Amino acid sequence: MLDHLGIRVSDYARSKRFYEAALAPLGYKLIMEFDGAAGLGVGAKPDFWLSQGKPAEPIHVAFSSPSRALVNAFYKAALAAGGRDNGVPGVRPQYHPNYYGGFVLDPDGNNIEAVCHLPE
Repeated sequence: MLDHLGIRVSDYARSKRFYEAALAPLGYKLIMEFDGAAGLGVGAKPDFWLSQGKPAEPIHVAFSSPSRALVNAFYKAALAAGGRDNGVPGVRPQYHPNYYGGFVLDPDGNNIEAVCHLPE
């Protein structure tokens, strides 16, 4: 089980704004910030960290969603915050019959996804 994940971003302020807006529909908020690093999470524990630096090769991060409606809300919020479409929300039966995901590219080209594994 993962405890937390951190990524380096090329423009800390821009990425912080993007992730705060994009992840808000999933209940994420800024929990901790210091020395060019921001910890976002649900509740009191940050589990997704951003820090200023040279980004690595683009990565894929998938955030769990309790509903398909919130996957749709994530996708819309991420696009409004400057993300680029990388796969409209929908069922991806190649993964399993109930896999419902929406994909965007963040400002550094990382593939960010919200996914719900429940049936409608």
